[in-house]
Amino acid sequence: MAIAMQADQRVSSTKADLRQLRNQGKIPGIIYGKQISEPAMVAVDSKELQALLRSHPNAVIEINIPAHGKQSVMISEVQRDTMSRDVLHVDFLQINMNEKVRANVRIQAEGDSEGVKEGGILQVILHDIEVECLPGNIPDAITADISQLAIGESLLVSDLKLPQGVVIHSEPEQVIFTILSPQKELSEEEAEDQAVELKEAESRSEEEKLEGTKSL
Repeated sequence: MAIAMQADQRVSSTKADLRQLRNQGKIPGIIYGKQISEPAMVAVDSKELQALLRSHPNAVIEINIPAHGKQSVMISEVQRDTMSRDVLHVDFLQINMNEKVRANVRIQAEGDSEGVKEGGILQVILHDIEVECLPGNIPDAITADISQLAIGESLLVSDLKLPQGVVIHSEPEQVIFTILSPQKELSEEEAEDQAVELKEAESRSEEEKLEGTKSL
């Protein structure tokens, strides 16, 4: 179900005008897409946008675009202040509900790992994955059952159970979660080997994320 959001038209993009908008509790934004001849400059309510980013960042939004009427859009990019992390600007992409889109979806661990119960440490390597599906089928999160993971075992992208119609665009062998041995039980050599293994897994995950970004 689409989420309704109100957007006001804005004309100016000067720093002073954008600062005034933010002081009024508004976030400047832009809406673009195949069915919009020229990008529409808008302003949306800051609290409403923040709540949406926290709960449903990949939601389909029904927004009334000045001069274009009501359109289905998704958030495509959010610019934040590097220090405060406050939202400074938001881009909306106008979409066709019958055409597939790509989105990054967070991975949510479920269950109590056997390895953790035995004193192991849960290491998170991958926080989200890129998926492709119809806009209405984008999940808020993909659940990963870690209850059977023992010490030294890992859960891979290929182990994920996906909702119907959702396809992953991440490398199947990427590590998502791994259970580390308790540090006190590791020899110096084992600790070094483990650090190298984790570094390599994180590197593969980062490379895959960059490749996914380039392919968009």
